[in-house]
Amino acid sequence: MAKIVVINGTPSLVSRINAVIEYAEGDLRERGFEVERINIAELPAEDLIHTRFESEAIVKANGLVAEADAVIVVSPVYKASYTGVLKTFLDLVPQKGLAGKIVLPLFMGGSLAHLLAIDYALKPVLSVLGARHILGGVYAVDSQAVRNDQGVVELAEELKLRLNSVLEELADETAYKAARKSGE
Repeated sequence: MAKIVVINGTPSLVSRINAVIEYAEGDLRERGFEVERINIAELPAEDLIHTRFESEAIVKANGLVAEADAVIVVSPVYKASYTGVLKTFLDLVPQKGLAGKIVLPLFMGGSLAHLLAIDYALKPVLSVLGARHILGGVYAVDSQAVRNDQGVVELAEELKLRLNSVLEELADETAYKAARKSGE
């Protein structure tokens, strides 16, 4: 069974972007993938800030990345880029830690003004980490994930359609890669 790891780069575990993550995880599990999540906000802050590569929590998180066939990188957009929390974790991923992995970025920002944050801020870092197969990703705006009266975040239908399309692409590419790998 192919493995997919989600790197959640939001500093808040109650962020609306978590609804996007849950939607993606549910879709991929229904397709038969094993899905794990790394919530960077739950990693020890001192290990992240002081770049403690040998930290048990960091070693475990990097192990999940190493075992994955595909990686989903999720972040809200702050100051025209991904979060500092995500950057501190990516700084701890081994130099070629994303080599051979299919990578899917999922971002959410306040407006379309930062639509290119994936291309200009994230993709160069992913490339340095060895990623060569980076899917186009999805950039959502806050208004596409709204809390209802019960406090549940509802995703706009247009966002769901875009997520469905990119998740299908991720699933197809990951399944193809896993089949090739097992046939070698």
